[in-house]
Amino acid sequence: MEQIFSIDQKSFSSLLSSMQPICSRRTALDATSYILFEVNPRELILKSTDLEICLQASCPLGESSIETKTTFLVSGRRIFDIVRELESQIKCNLQQHQITLLSDSFSLSLNIKNDEEFPPFPERIENLLHFDSSLMLKMIESVAFLIPQNNPNPGLNGLLFEIANQTLTMTTTDGHCLAQASSSNIAYDESKSWLIPKRAIFELKKILESCEDKTIFIGVCANQLVFSGESFNFFTKLLVDQFPHYQSILQRTSFQEVSINRSKFLKTLRRSACLLSGGQFIPAKFSFNNNLLKVTLHNKEVGSLDETLMVETKSNLGLEVRFFPPYLLNGLQSFSDESLKFYLKNSSSPIIFESQGHVENTNDFHLTYLVMPVSPSAP
Repeated sequence: MEQIFSIDQKSFSSLLSSMQPICSRRTALDATSYILFEVNPRELILKSTDLEICLQASCPLGESSIETKTTFLVSGRRIFDIVRELESQIKCNLQQHQITLLSDSFSLSLNIKNDEEFPPFPERIENLLHFDSSLMLKMIESVAFLIPQNNPNPGLNGLLFEIANQTLTMTTTDGHCLAQASSSNIAYDESKSWLIPKRAIFELKKILESCEDKTIFIGVCANQLVFSGESFNFFTKLLVDQFPHYQSILQRTSFQEVSINRSKFLKTLRRSACLLSGGQFIPAKFSFNNNLLKVTLHNKEVGSLDETLMVETKSNLGLEVRFFPPYLLNGLQSFSDESLKFYLKNSSSPIIFESQGHVENTNDFHLTYLVMPVSPSAP
């Protein structure tokens, strides 16, 4: 007996697109290159896994003759390549070993496989709390850039996701810099922490960019962390490595607070970075004297920069410290304050920037960015 259902092409293509980074990743199992289709009388559910991250997403069906749940496997890449070239409503005709896609004068059949080959999919999610989706996206964008790629210290290759004292905190570091975003008023009293792999963070970021859900649920499923919306569940395995103990380096005892015009400071940093050729590690010297900051960088192969900026806050700071300009620039892109606030102590202590991040129609979040100085003895 034929089983027929129709589905909106745009919705179908969007679902298949979100599965591509997962089903196209090579694993030891051939079945992970397939997408599991679960067709119910009113809904289509797709599932994809690469054994490290899993995504389940759904959308409603149009007309349907499906009476009971039907499951099968389809090549993830092939069906996506076909569906994205179609338009309007797509009629799907299920037979014993094939699915036929019909659209206007177009007809194409793909072989399907039994779902028994598909790896077991996570079940029984325990939701812990909910969080604003746009705020979560903004916090991830503010810190994810700093996650290294295959750092020799495996504990650095992820984002530390912490819940404590009704505050959600995301922290990343590459060993030279540290980025942290936190938001209070979380409706959860226990303390939890998870180290999420870089790849999972960037796939979650893509999902948040395209989803329309205002609220995201955070939960656990066995040894995996789960992020859920109305129409999706995103599962990720966790890194078991130890994230560095960073709390002590953020202490600001005996540090002096300094403020400077953000726009002017960023332009100075960009001009200094222009004097660096690819791969060069040449620090700039930052000389603080009362209410003046002098930035100096000399590159014998390219040229030199000497620039003086006014410091906005009254200060008796007399200090010379060296920083690598690209390190400063990378993190300060997330700051929007007109007046940039930071803390300094001496030439061997980090510079710590702080800001109150803003997301429309949500609670603000706190943003911290720390950069370690370059030793005066370094070349």
